[in-house]
Amino acid sequence: MNAYITKQVAGAIGWVIGIQGALGFAGAQFGDGPWGFLHKLVDIPAVGYLALAVGGAALAVWGEMAKKARQKAA
Repeated sequence: MNAYITKQVAGAIGWVIGIQGALGFAGAQFGDGPWGFLHKLVDIPAVGYLALAVGGAALAVWGEMAKKARQKAA
């Protein structure tokens, strides 16, 4: 049960990180500066935002896979 909850929390954090990374990258490329909240805390280059988006997506997918595995086992 605890591993399932851990994966769910990691998946939720992954969604947030992925969205912030995507917003930061899109704002840096198509706007006048990064969008989202993260740029207010730290100064990250556009490639860093892209890395955050990919890493966040990986965490989100891992959390979703855990959800489907639990539904399949039940």
